[in-house]
Amino acid sequence: QVQLVESGGVLVPPGGSLKLSCAASGSIFSLHAMGWYRQAPGKQRELVATITTAGGTTNYANSVKGRFTISRDEAKNTVYLQMNSLKPEDAAMYYCNGHLTDWFYNAYGVRSLNESFVWGQGTQVTVSS
Repeated sequence: QVQLVESGGVLVPPGGSLKLSCAASGSIFSLHAMGWYRQAPGKQRELVATITTAGGTTNYANSVKGRFTISRDEAKNTVYLQMNSLKPEDAAMYYCNGHLTDWFYNAYGVRSLNESFVWGQGTQVTVSS
């Protein structure tokens, strides 16, 4: 089982910077990719950024492109989200996500892929003066 724990969410003024961390533990060999999502009150959860564990390929939402940077530390099994030039609309609960891809032999002897996602508990980011 994989567990994700986020940290770093605090109150920051507009234009400020903040760095979030997501530490993964457990059966991390099955992690294909990790990412950050956010959800503000009354709104749907939206993707912020993702990064693959193997090649480090990144992907960003258009709303944060050029301001946010996702990175990883393989030795620490940790993913970071560096947020710069923060805006009030960036305020939300930020969730760490893990994309799991586990290969196994099913009851019929067929090699199959079990694809699932795990979520952290979230860390609150508030952007206010």
